[in-house]
Amino acid sequence: MKVVIFAGGKGTRISEESHLKPKPMVEIGGKPILWHILKLYEAYGHKEFIICLGYKGYVIKEYFYNYFIHNADVTIDLATNQIDVHTSKAESFKVTLVDTGLETMTAGRLRRVKDYVGNEDFMLTYGDGLCDIDMHEQLKFHKETGAICTMTIVQPGSRFGLMDVDENNIVRTFMEKPKNDGGWINGGFFILKPEVFNYLHADADKIMWERQPLEDLAKDGKLAAYKFRGFWKCMDTLRDNEVLNEMWETEPAWKKW
Repeated sequence: MKVVIFAGGKGTRISEESHLKPKPMVEIGGKPILWHILKLYEAYGHKEFIICLGYKGYVIKEYFYNYFIHNADVTIDLATNQIDVHTSKAESFKVTLVDTGLETMTAGRLRRVKDYVGNEDFMLTYGDGLCDIDMHEQLKFHKETGAICTMTIVQPGSRFGLMDVDENNIVRTFMEKPKNDGGWINGGFFILKPEVFNYLHADADKIMWERQPLEDLAKDGKLAAYKFRGFWKCMDTLRDNEVLNEMWETEPAWKKW
């Protein structure tokens, strides 16, 4: 199954890194978060990707253009400019890189890759989120519902810890990032039928995927919610990046490979 990835945004909330590179190229454990996302899908047999480029898209193009050589042992004869590749550690990804515009909104980015998707169901996600979702179970759910769009929904942890304080104003316990009470949000891991393009109109370049298209799908009863209670984290800020790097060194919950 093909996987479409939104990777064209400017990532303004992590500007410490994104002024030099697009947010999907910000590294976790020495590899771009985009690589981690591809590896997550690859673990479930999905190896064909369509990446929607925008802001500093050339950085992503150059990364994949040089990917094979950067992941291989080579001998370079400088006199003849001959390169001998001995061992390659490159994955068997097939990546289509599409310039979907600098200022294009997400609905427009998806509409612009229609010809690359084809007439089969496909997956969609953002280039800044990780989780430990079981994609086999997610796909089974999608097929059972018959919905045009299956959206994974999650309950994110609070950005602030909660404290249990006694009658003398002494802190008894500190609970780090508890789950919100009953609130569900878009977790960013979708499965879509090709009919979804009927909901992406001519003005899609100015529209967020999360607004009119999803709202119209919901009105038509064609939007299914897959409730996911496992690990999920979006890399919005530099602190999020630091947390994910710390996890990579200890226990990366999203690592399925």
